[in-house]
Amino acid sequence: MRNLERADTLQIEHKGRNDFVTQVDRGAESEIIKLVHKAYPMHAILGEEGGKIGDNEVVWIIDPLDGTTNFLHRLPHFAVSIGIQIKGVLTHGVIYAPCTQDLYVGSRGAGATLNNRRIRVSTCRDLEQSLVGTGVPIKPDKLPAYIPSLNAVAENTAGIRRAGAASLDLAYVAAGRLDAYWEMGLKPWDMAAGLVLVQEAGGIVGELYGEGDPLSTGNVMVATPKIHGALNDVLKAARPAFDAG
Repeated sequence: MRNLERADTLQIEHKGRNDFVTQVDRGAESEIIKLVHKAYPMHAILGEEGGKIGDNEVVWIIDPLDGTTNFLHRLPHFAVSIGIQIKGVLTHGVIYAPCTQDLYVGSRGAGATLNNRRIRVSTCRDLEQSLVGTGVPIKPDKLPAYIPSLNAVAENTAGIRRAGAASLDLAYVAAGRLDAYWEMGLKPWDMAAGLVLVQEAGGIVGELYGEGDPLSTGNVMVATPKIHGALNDVLKAARPAFDAG
């Protein structure tokens, strides 16, 4: 917990409203890239802080500190998230939560684990009994499209949780701690690793409104197989007409 105790001494920069970066974010990303390029010098990088580096069919998608705002407020809910895309296909994902020392690992076709134990999504069959994770958009212009979905999900489920780290929300769905999760306006590094975990744990991954690849649109919805359809219907019905175009 020493990192949390020292969070108030960090140099903090604002990338935008409610969007922070510290030297911890940049330092962690730099160290990860050094390790990757030491082993795989030709692989490309897509990092939250450094952007795109190189051009290769293998791309490491890195969020060095997902949940920076939690970190700065000494909330022990943040993680390092690394996904690997090969020829455009998400293939591997690793998420590490330092405060709990939980390590989530998933590989396409090989399943997903938490601390070396196999994990599966929950067996929830009824949307009304489900616990669903979400994330509130940090950009104010996204809120008018988000609020209707928040109201609709609240009316049709057992509860909603907004913890502040998309990667861990996805990992929690994979581990059966949450039954579903949706969010809009994400970046690839927020969800690349988590999407692999959910798929390999038996969950269904989709674009929030069924409009292509969530990595491209930034809008994602994942759920257990039994409630995916019902939640999808609720979210589509709640989509504002102005957002739908």
